[in-house]
Amino acid sequence: MDAAAPSGPPATPGPLTHLNLPGGADGRSLAGSWTRSPPEGTAVVREGVRLCLQQRCEQTVRILHAKVAQKSYGNEKRFFCPPPCVYLSGPGWRVKPVQGQVCQVGEAGSTVCGFMGLDGASGSAAETQKLNFEEQPDSREFGCAKSLYISDADKRKHFRLVLRLVLRGGGELGTFHSRLIKVISKPSQKKQSLKNTDLCISSGSKVSLFNRLRSQTVSTRYLSVEDGAFVASARQWAAFTLHLADEHCSQGDFPPREGYVRYGSLVQLVCTVTGVTLPPMIIRKVAKQCALLDVDEPISQLHKCAFQFPGDPPGGGGSYLCLATEKVVQFQASPCPKEANRALLNDSSCWTIIGTECVDFSFSTSLSCIHEPVTPVPLISTLELSGGGDVATLELHGENFHAGLKVWFGDVEAETMYRSPRSLVCVVPDVAAFGSDWRWLRAPISVPVSLVRADGLFYPSAFSFSYTPEYSARPSSPGAPEAAADADALLESIHHEFTRTNFHLFIQT
Repeated sequence: MDAAAPSGPPATPGPLTHLNLPGGADGRSLAGSWTRSPPEGTAVVREGVRLCLQQRCEQTVRILHAKVAQKSYGNEKRFFCPPPCVYLSGPGWRVKPVQGQVCQVGEAGSTVCGFMGLDGASGSAAETQKLNFEEQPDSREFGCAKSLYISDADKRKHFRLVLRLVLRGGGELGTFHSRLIKVISKPSQKKQSLKNTDLCISSGSKVSLFNRLRSQTVSTRYLSVEDGAFVASARQWAAFTLHLADEHCSQGDFPPREGYVRYGSLVQLVCTVTGVTLPPMIIRKVAKQCALLDVDEPISQLHKCAFQFPGDPPGGGGSYLCLATEKVVQFQASPCPKEANRALLNDSSCWTIIGTECVDFSFSTSLSCIHEPVTPVPLISTLELSGGGDVATLELHGENFHAGLKVWFGDVEAETMYRSPRSLVCVVPDVAAFGSDWRWLRAPISVPVSLVRADGLFYPSAFSFSYTPEYSARPSSPGAPEAAADADALLESIHHEFTRTNFHLFIQT
């Protein structure tokens, strides 16, 4: 049923949006339930949002885990490798709620403790692991669940990890979920086909590498980065972006090359956190501690592989990426005397490769008094702009949306409509809401896009929205003749053109 027309005269448009303009050619209306916070509460929330943006007091929970998990059979316990990790980052963890004061030196130590398990589990102590967070040199707090596994009694093909965070005072911070993890019985030994890409590894994806001497769990070392150098760590692992490299491009230059990585390809590993890279290397399949030099099949999850440095003279075994205790070095392989297309390796130059996933949850509890858990944390994946002129709308695609969320452009609230847990639509605020001198701007205005819950909880995002002017008239000097009578109309038409055609979206890097 169509909404009844108001009996009184149409309302004057407010400074935030174009939504309530009188009907007409440009005064279009949008179906749906649009909401805005009441005026008396908006000023308080706006001040809190402004402080959050100025003080950068966000808190981020990062869950890092493997894409696949090998099932345990009988009484064995195949612990997930690499083990799921949790990082707490952001200055907000060190700020007291409401007061906005940074914790003093005597209050050192983590403000939260965590418990991790599998979704669908009973939550008993036997099925969850407590995480004790330790502060790292980079000020992040780190926790690791080293003894999680999935038994053969669990018939699921996929599952998620569940992280429960509890505040030091006993309050519930929230429950966070990982990405889906695929369950496999054992690494595939068959030649991989691109018809079944579930287990293949594509260029540009994230991977982890670990080495396990004599198949002993206690001897596992993970390729990682510390102080700008590659190391083999027994405690922490890092995710690396695996790029298909080009022999003709300089180091660090990665032209877009799509497709799945095959053995024999030239690849480059880039740390996702520090950006530190290894030189381009040729990835080789490993079988019986030999590098197979003539194999070009696609790489699969949990395969044994080796990384050969190019440029070795023909006839030699080649130099390979290798670990020596905690150092990463080069190992000089020797040619296999029985087969020409093989090189003999040592245990320390044989790596296991596995795809990884990472999910970040960002919020800020520092400047509001929150009594409810921060979860579910909304995650924005893409933005889609529609319309222009008097009504420009922005649709947010993502997950964990609900009706209690409002979209904010900088410190300006937008009228918001909830569509589904994966879609929010808002009306783009008028550019005039960001300053009275918008008419004279020659540079773009860029504002961060964020979400605010009804109780004032702030959710930052990695997205920004830009207003880009194509034309701006300069104010006349005191001695100049007065503007023509239709100057206001001209400015209004310029403003309409400004808002109709010149919205640009970009992701902050």
